[in-house]
Amino acid sequence: MPDTAENTSTGRVVAMRVYRGDKTGGDFKDYSVPVESGMVVLDAIHYIQRELQPDLAVRWNCKAAKCGSCSAEVNGRPMLMCKTRLDRFAEGETLTVQPIAAFPIIKDLVTDVSWNYEQNKRIPPFTPDPNADFTFFQEDIDRVQEFRKCIECFLCQDVCHVLRDHDKKEEFVGPRFLVRVGSLEMHPLDTVDRIPFLKEQAGLGLCNITKCCTEVCPEDIHITDNAIIPLKERVVSRYYDPIMMILNSIFGGRKKKKPAEIKQPVKTP
Repeated sequence: MPDTAENTSTGRVVAMRVYRGDKTGGDFKDYSVPVESGMVVLDAIHYIQRELQPDLAVRWNCKAAKCGSCSAEVNGRPMLMCKTRLDRFAEGETLTVQPIAAFPIIKDLVTDVSWNYEQNKRIPPFTPDPNADFTFFQEDIDRVQEFRKCIECFLCQDVCHVLRDHDKKEEFVGPRFLVRVGSLEMHPLDTVDRIPFLKEQAGLGLCNITKCCTEVCPEDIHITDNAIIPLKERVVSRYYDPIMMILNSIFGGRKKKKPAEIKQPVKTP
């Protein structure tokens, strides 16, 4: 029988299946949660913690869809629990909540996403010309401003088949960090050439642009169209387009500085 508590709500009751376990294994456990107007999945998880299962582990912080902490899979789809309202689901539908699958479980709904922060360290940082005049057209900065909205929820990393299904964490940095490379590579004042990094270290060629990362982004960043595809075009122009290769050899590319030092990928345990 599922755990229950006295229903003081005047609304419906939602049936929830929540994953309980750690790196050694686990299973789903059933709960019944009274629904009140405006509740989100995170509210339901907090109800379970407060009334039924105080040792249920979940990571959260702002409850405003800006910290990216409460990532989980709800009915198989990567979502922010604080942004996912219960009234979007049909009455009588069971909600299955589990941790994101691309990273190791610590406990219950909490996963170890530290691998992502190691990837971030590998990206050559923003490096402007020391003599640059920090004046540029608004459309130039608008192009990269979208990428700055990323809250590092890692939902795009979770849904990416290269990381999730094929576990290519040593070869591929994932869509979140291709977005970061895009924000730097397309910045009008940056001088570092990251094209070799994209081809040889970031694993850009492994992405087959399914756009699943864009579909789950809570900030509506056009990851594929505005970041990954333009970066792929730059790599193709540099290494595979014979005409551009000749022109680049004669006139040089957009960025002529030597690439910054690139750190080797960190192996996951």
